[in-house]
Amino acid sequence: MVCRGSSTDDNIEWLVWFGLIAGDSSSDADVSSVMGFSGFGKKARTFDLEAMFEQTRRTAIERSQRVLGHYSIISPLVSQNRLVPSSCVCVNRKQDSDVIGPPLPPALGAQTDDDEDEEDDDDDVVGPPLPPGYKHSTADNDDDDDMTDEEDDNPVKKIPDTHEITLQHGSKSVSALALDPSGARLVTGGYDYDVKFWDFAGMDAALHAFRSLQPCECHQIRSLQYSVTGDVILVVAGNSQAKVLDRDGFQVLECIKGDQYIVDMANTKGHTAMLNDGCWHPKIKEEFLTCSNDGTVRTWDLNSEKKHKSVFKPRSQQGKRVIPTCCTYSRDGKLIAAGCQDGTIQIWDRNLSVHTKFHCRQAHAAGSDTTCLTFSYDGVTLASRGGQTRLFLSCNCADGCFLNRTDCCFSPDDKLLLTGTSVKKDEGNGKLLFFERESLQKVYEIEVADAGVVRCLWHPKLNQIMVGTGNGLAKVYYDPVKSQRGAMLCVVKSKRKEKHAETLTQDYIITPHALPMFREARQRSTRKQLEKDRLDPVRSHKPEPPVSGPGRGGRVAAHGGTLSSFIVKNIALDKTDDSNPREAILRHAKEAAENPYWVAPAYKQTQPEPLFAEEEEEEVDEDQPEWKKRKI
Repeated sequence: MVCRGSSTDDNIEWLVWFGLIAGDSSSDADVSSVMGFSGFGKKARTFDLEAMFEQTRRTAIERSQRVLGHYSIISPLVSQNRLVPSSCVCVNRKQDSDVIGPPLPPALGAQTDDDEDEEDDDDDVVGPPLPPGYKHSTADNDDDDDMTDEEDDNPVKKIPDTHEITLQHGSKSVSALALDPSGARLVTGGYDYDVKFWDFAGMDAALHAFRSLQPCECHQIRSLQYSVTGDVILVVAGNSQAKVLDRDGFQVLECIKGDQYIVDMANTKGHTAMLNDGCWHPKIKEEFLTCSNDGTVRTWDLNSEKKHKSVFKPRSQQGKRVIPTCCTYSRDGKLIAAGCQDGTIQIWDRNLSVHTKFHCRQAHAAGSDTTCLTFSYDGVTLASRGGQTRLFLSCNCADGCFLNRTDCCFSPDDKLLLTGTSVKKDEGNGKLLFFERESLQKVYEIEVADAGVVRCLWHPKLNQIMVGTGNGLAKVYYDPVKSQRGAMLCVVKSKRKEKHAETLTQDYIITPHALPMFREARQRSTRKQLEKDRLDPVRSHKPEPPVSGPGRGGRVAAHGGTLSSFIVKNIALDKTDDSNPREAILRHAKEAAENPYWVAPAYKQTQPEPLFAEEEEEEVDEDQPEWKKRKI
């Protein structure tokens, strides 16, 4: 056999691996004579296995002796060659399997025959014994893992309902709720025509909205929604023109109104009747969707306000026009769904507006308004809310719906479906119901208020639930452990103390073309202006202080120096009981006539002598006719 190698050593290694070279010197000569050369060069290394095993055994003994100080030999276990920690208390047991601890090194004692027989049984026991009364930690860990798995599998445990805050929107129903994608701001709209902005990071415990406006004048707010980027808000009200506002409430776009005298609604540029619902495209930030009582569903472009983008016209089974009451996009934005008044749900391809792609004729009872449509996060399930809550091709009835804006939504993990119940006045409390998506069984409920639940929203990032009620309240449910930010930012802030100004500053009027002498100085600081106005007695309307000393500026300091003070002192403060005012006045008549004091002395030198006319008796001529006689 010939082995190839780069060197002689390589040949030796190969030959030794295959067992062709023996370890004795006698075989070297035979091999050299056969191979035709005298020697193999360097001799192969030989290994003494017994010496290597002996060296390994001694090393193990030395290592065992190093840690021997941490162990104490207990007499019942010496015969079994076991060591235990000196801090532990061991109980002598008959079965060797119960004895825990490392074996003694061979140098510490000889093994018995029984120990040799039972050595195999003790190999599985490793480590020092456990303290008395201690339970095996593996079982505890398994229990904890099982409980964690159960909590992960049970979606009810993830519902954040331990704490709540209440936002006072108004006195009427909250018919619209919207949270921006980051969860920093909440917008509420209601039947009182108001839209209120709530900033969680800027609010304190007083929970006041930082802005309130009426974008559509005297029209009820039907729907509110932030765009996918959160920079604009879609406002759908009871009029025919939807509006787009920025984050501060200023108008960005107002949709055009269509011509109501045109029969074919596809030929008009906009809606001609009251709007019912609207939403933003989940992928395209400039596109949004609206539906109206004119029987159309229209898409709009934020950059083109002169005309709609496309028109979808729902039709009944007989081909007649039906009114869509709600609309939405699918999660990928490829489908457009609309719930109609005849109880049907019609779904179109976004790029094909003529024929429906899916059509459910018996989704709800005919004649009942479908108030909400929502797709699940995985995009395979569509839930609708009308007279009853339904899943597409599956039915699950909730309580009755008396409000035409009640909606439903999916939980962030797509395992639960939540919706609200409507109640009549003084007939119970409105509830928030949670259903399992697969089994369609009610698993949890929350009593919200003594009015119906109109809107509900479960934000996936905040893990907080927002609820709008029929009595003008917006409630936020959260859990300090499971939720983050949102309502947790404002509940920890104390109420701000109102700063009352000492004086009311006058408005600064800018007159650029006035003369310098009439031009007012520009206000640099409000605080300095307040201090300056406080020192000015005219602007601050400060009452004049009492005069001290002899008096100045025509004012007499001593009391009684003025006429009013003298009269008050001498007459008004008279303790005489005057039950009859006429007698009280006539009591001074004789004195006033004899010694006039109040009026006569002032005009004594300048007043002339009074001359009074004397009364003369007129002679009556009896010969005169009656009509000429003077009437007395």
